[in-house]
Amino acid sequence: MLQALSIRDFVIVDVLELEFSAGYTALTGETGAGKSILIDALSLSLGARNEGDVTRQGCEKAEIATTFDIANNLAAREWLQAQEMDVDDTLMLRRVIYADGRSRAFINGATATVGQLREIGEHLIDIYSQNAHHSLLKVATQREILDAYAQATPSVKQLAKLYKEWTQLHQQQLTYEKNASQFADELAGLRDSTRELKQLGFAAEEWSTLQQEHIRLSHGASLLTGMEASLQLMSEGDEVNALDLLSQAQAKVLELQAIDAGLQPMAETLDSAVVQLEEASRALNRYLQKSELDPERLAEVETRIQAIHSAARKYRIKPDDLPDLLSTQLERMAELEAFGDDGVLAKQVEAAWQKYHQQASQLSALRQQAAKQLANTISDQMQALSLKGGQFAVALTPGEPAIYGLEQVEFLVAGHAGVEPRALNKVASGGELSRISLALQVTTASLGTVPCMIFDEVDVGIGGGVAEVVGQLLSQLGQHRQVLVITHLAQVAAQAQQHWQVSKSEQQGATLSRIRTLNSDARIEEVARMLGGLQITEATRMHAREMLKVPSV
Repeated sequence: MLQALSIRDFVIVDVLELEFSAGYTALTGETGAGKSILIDALSLSLGARNEGDVTRQGCEKAEIATTFDIANNLAAREWLQAQEMDVDDTLMLRRVIYADGRSRAFINGATATVGQLREIGEHLIDIYSQNAHHSLLKVATQREILDAYAQATPSVKQLAKLYKEWTQLHQQQLTYEKNASQFADELAGLRDSTRELKQLGFAAEEWSTLQQEHIRLSHGASLLTGMEASLQLMSEGDEVNALDLLSQAQAKVLELQAIDAGLQPMAETLDSAVVQLEEASRALNRYLQKSELDPERLAEVETRIQAIHSAARKYRIKPDDLPDLLSTQLERMAELEAFGDDGVLAKQVEAAWQKYHQQASQLSALRQQAAKQLANTISDQMQALSLKGGQFAVALTPGEPAIYGLEQVEFLVAGHAGVEPRALNKVASGGELSRISLALQVTTASLGTVPCMIFDEVDVGIGGGVAEVVGQLLSQLGQHRQVLVITHLAQVAAQAQQHWQVSKSEQQGATLSRIRTLNSDARIEEVARMLGGLQITEATRMHAREMLKVPSV
């Protein structure tokens, strides 16, 4: 839900800090006091387009920040995760609008786009205003409302998955049919190349071993000559060698050890050195005995390397990548062969279509049943909302198979008796649309996902008992959602759980707007003002107390 709103230097607001409560809150005040500023500020923080100069005169920029509790808002949390943004129980959106029209957006302190504000805003607040476009006018939203009312949302999600599977296979089938000759040529080429690669029998680990063996064989003579020279220097030289010299040094130190026992460690080191040198000499001898020049093996290795290089050049890849190429080509061959005359792909397409159609048909049945129930419910509520004789209907028009099903969903309305219901977004006035929206939201309140709703003057064109009905509906809605209502009617405001008053005043030559929370006494005065105008009598106050159910003192 919406927790807080902070506004700085916006239109005629210098500083405004508001904390919101759950349930139903009414916002009232004189005409022109600035009630719409709150809606405008919230809308901008949710990514609305900046239509004019909103920075307070003389200021460099306007800032709007909103804070939401999204601990139970799964849709908002999933959106943040998909955007790879930090996910916490608290979400902050901030919009900075400069005097020259530029703006910046932030989500949880990180830079964001205005589009991202708009996307996540759809999961946070629905604003119902006569002067603002809202989601109810969208056909997609109407379909979602009906599906939620029918408790068919899980079915819709499953249907979308089946639709994607079917369309993907169907597109593959169309592509194959269109390019059958080309695919046949491709398959023939793949069969040749895979046969050649299989005959080569090359594995990635072989390449390193071959290269090492080739280096050793091609330098065989140098290796033998060098090893023999090393052995002469180490132990087998006739005149002098390292082993003889080391042995002489060892003997000399042993003689001196009799004079100075402190030479014992040195003697032990020399003894170890003699042992290691003798072992190295024996290892060299073993290497020389096993090693011999093998020109035939060298020729075999060079032929193998050449064959691998030739294949790599042919396919324009590195030798190491030849095994991966073979694997990729085998997969493609299997795919193309499945597209062939045996009809494997056609069978897959048909099976996917049957699954989709069965799920879509079940969804259509749920929608048909729910559409009648929803239409009757909303039509009944319209009678109590000063739309006597009005009728609400849900049209289900068969269409092409789509991700959402086999029919288009559209809300129709007739404002009074004797008129054929027509599309909601074409015939409903602002006041009618707000009241129909209210009826829909109350009906589906326990099923929806957007946690906060704001209604801007839903009471236009009504009064008396109808206004009281509107207040009752809003109060009922506030039991399930967070509701903020801007109203001019006392009957609507009196049923709110919280009451705010908007006022404006001049300070140092500047007009400023203020919003304050009303206590019990102040609320009586405000409801009395709404009932009786500027001249408030004791009788008006008593009427206000009666509406607010506050006992007389």
